[in-house]
Amino acid sequence: MAVKTEKELSETQRSHWLKAVAAIELRNFGYAISLLQAILRQEPQFLTGRQLLRRAEVTKRKSAKKSFFNISIASFAVMKAQREIKKDPKHAVEMLEKVLEEEPYNRQANLVLKEAAVAAGWPEIGVFALRTLLEENPRDAKVLHELGRLHHELGEHEQEVVIYNQITAINPLDAEALRLGKNASARASMRSGGWTQAESYRDLIKDKEVAISLEQQSRMQLTGESLDQQIAETYARHQAEPANVDLAKRLGALNENKEDFEAAVGWYQYAVDLTKGGDPGLIRKVSDLKIKGLEREIAGHEEFLSTHEADHELYVTRSDALKVAKKKRAEILLDDARKRLERNPTDLQLRFELGEHLANAGHFREALPELQRARQNPNARLKAMNLLGRCYGELGMLDLAMKQLEEASKEILSMDAMKKEIVYNLGLVYERLGEGAKSLTCMKQIYEADYGYKDVATRVESSYQQDISPA
Repeated sequence: MAVKTEKELSETQRSHWLKAVAAIELRNFGYAISLLQAILRQEPQFLTGRQLLRRAEVTKRKSAKKSFFNISIASFAVMKAQREIKKDPKHAVEMLEKVLEEEPYNRQANLVLKEAAVAAGWPEIGVFALRTLLEENPRDAKVLHELGRLHHELGEHEQEVVIYNQITAINPLDAEALRLGKNASARASMRSGGWTQAESYRDLIKDKEVAISLEQQSRMQLTGESLDQQIAETYARHQAEPANVDLAKRLGALNENKEDFEAAVGWYQYAVDLTKGGDPGLIRKVSDLKIKGLEREIAGHEEFLSTHEADHELYVTRSDALKVAKKKRAEILLDDARKRLERNPTDLQLRFELGEHLANAGHFREALPELQRARQNPNARLKAMNLLGRCYGELGMLDLAMKQLEEASKEILSMDAMKKEIVYNLGLVYERLGEGAKSLTCMKQIYEADYGYKDVATRVESSYQQDISPA
């Protein structure tokens, strides 16, 4: 299925979409849901719209008062929709959305939605249905296996690897997950290396002796002298065939194993130049290794500074070097985020990532429009609102920061990691506004759930000590 984006909606549909986003901002979830459902009836492939619809339904459900007299009749509606799949799977999807409006985390409805969506030729909606269930219960092994199979059918082997790694982390004895994970990892490696485009891997390397040598090397766990020897041998072959991309990539991989990141970056960049930038995987590898090298440098500086006093002769030098390394890392991440967004300007997740990197680099005003747009992405919405609050706060717009963080806090009921960060940041904003009581209330909310979170314990306990009068 070709997933449709906001840009591909008609003028009327886009108008309704913007109204729905605005309605959610105002917490008018009923109106937003009706608008989004109308859009999806016309454009069922509008996946971002379906994601925002589910987020609105979940938030509305969480904020509604519970009643002991509510009896779910979802199972009957789901059974009816399941019978409809063979006749009209697209209609079955619509039927299931009515169930999910009231019970967005209904397990049976989401599993049947996945089945109907796949039958309708909309596998991405099937992935979304399974991820909705995992949002409520990330350790549901059955749903994870379903998702792994679906990613396999879609040819998304890297995602498949991630899912099977999750399963083995939950249950290390799951033999099927271990087997499927290894197979998926092999397929992902073959695809990234271009192996699947040839009849056999030997077709990719003209010199059979080189092919055999590389195969033997890949089976070896190289260390020390043997690793240096392989680098020397591969470099000799490279000198004979300087245009051989596989040898350049091999030299990059060997130097990476040696943890000589500077040399590895040089060889992978050489491979990028040979392919004229046609391999996105290689480009990303160069960026990742630059970051990896800088993170190792940063860790080294931080360890030195934490174990030496400020009057040490190298303290200032290492402190300055730490700042330079962090600045370089921020610049690489920013450049990479900008390039990826240029290639996919409608991708709201990429827009969030750019906003996040801008905020982390201290470019708070530049981050605002990116994060404001990113709020439309249900998966990044709360993170974007939290970062917006931070940016407004850094720019001195404390009233806007307070409003953004208050709205974000209301959308999460349980005190999970995201809510703790949002409430903590809100408490800091209240403190800057001179609202000491409200600030303390925020800290107490976190204290009750997580005693060790940041400096919450100190803040809360010191407030009681101030109230104790001396005897």
